[in-house]
Order: sequence, then C-alpha cells, then structure tokens
Amino acid sequence: MSYWRLFYHIVWATRNREPLIGAEVAADLYQVIAGKATQLGAIVHAVGGIEDHVHVATSVPPKLALSEFIGQLKGSSAHLANHKLALPVTFAWQAEYGVLSFDGKQLARIIAYVQEQKQHHAQGTLIPVLERSASPRSS
Repeated sequence: MSYWRLFYHIVWATRNREPLIGAEVAADLYQVIAGKATQLGAIVHAVGGIEDHVHVATSVPPKLALSEFIGQLKGSSAHLANHKLALPVTFAWQAEYGVLSFDGKQLARIIAYVQEQKQHHAQGTLIPVLERSASPRSS
C-alpha cells in the first residue's frame, strides 16, 4: 500500500448561486458527498457550507484526478437532490470549483472553517481565498 498525505479544501456553488441548500436538505446532501468521497478512497475531514455553496476538507489519494473526484461528488449529490429530496426546482451545481492544497498543520483550522460556515458568513469572518469557487475573471 502506498503512503500519502495530501490535504485539499474544495468549494463549489449551486448553479447561479441559488440558495437551494436549506437546513432540511443540508445534512442529507453533505452525507452523500462524504459517502461518495469515502467510496472513492478519500478521507473526509469535514463537509459544510451555506445555502448556495459547499466546502469539503479532504485527503484524496494520488491515484484519483482531482477534477474527476470533484465531478463524482457533485454528480452524486445532484442526483440525490433531484431524485430523493423534495426540492421545488431542479438542482444543479455550477461547472466551476475551487481547490487549494494545504499543510497537515493547518488541518484543524480548515476543519473548523468548514464546519463553521454559517457563523463565518453571518459574522463576516470569511477567509476570501477559501471561499473562491472559480478563477477570477479577466477584466
């Protein structure tokens, strides 16, 4: 078995930043994201977010391409939202995502940030680089 320690903070948003992840569906959505990640061989450290986006702190084995891994998480969670959750509209994620690697020494800080998303947004204590779900547009 190979040894690896790779830490990632991943964030992506609902299509058009629609506030579709209410309290009544968030736990189920986060659970399917974590379950799919685990099924793919990743270690899930935290999943959280607010009504229009999701954060995932994870360790992904090097055998998995990050783009494919993220696509699988988005696909399985969108499938759940559209086939098992009672949403009034069709659920979709934006095509883009943001991903940053970080050092294991920052793991506890990143986990807390992911788990405390609602508080960070309410109190204005966001870390901008950890909130980016797409590259900046050129002017």
